[in-house]
Amino acid sequence: MRNTILELLLKRAATVSELAATHDRPKSTVAHHVSVLVDAQLLKVVRTRRVRAIHERFYGRTPRIFRVGTVSPTDGDANAVLQQRSRHGRSRAAPAHLADQLSSIVRHVRIPQEQAREFWARLLELASDYVQLPRGGDVV
Repeated sequence: MRNTILELLLKRAATVSELAATHDRPKSTVAHHVSVLVDAQLLKVVRTRRVRAIHERFYGRTPRIFRVGTVSPTDGDANAVLQQRSRHGRSRAAPAHLADQLSSIVRHVRIPQEQAREFWARLLELASDYVQLPRGGDVV
């Protein structure tokens, strides 16, 4: 549900009512998941509008990039390491974000461990191919 909410909000901001109607779920259920995403700082209120006596909140995504990685047991506090990696990634991505030239994709899949290893090997090979290209400017 949360991943679907994040994907929907990639296109435009929406209210809990709009999200609930899209999912055909109760507003209370969607509101709970939106609240969890707000607490995790993946969503924020981007605008409000007054509807009769209440203020309706429109939610939008906060980050433009997500970094998901593994932390080895020797890294110490896993949360601290992931937070540090996240800050580092955000600071390096800031210029592309400001220029609206930052792209990312998040997909959740369930695959056997052998295929996960193959996936990472292919991904690292692709990254290695691009790292070896000659520099084409000052932009990282």
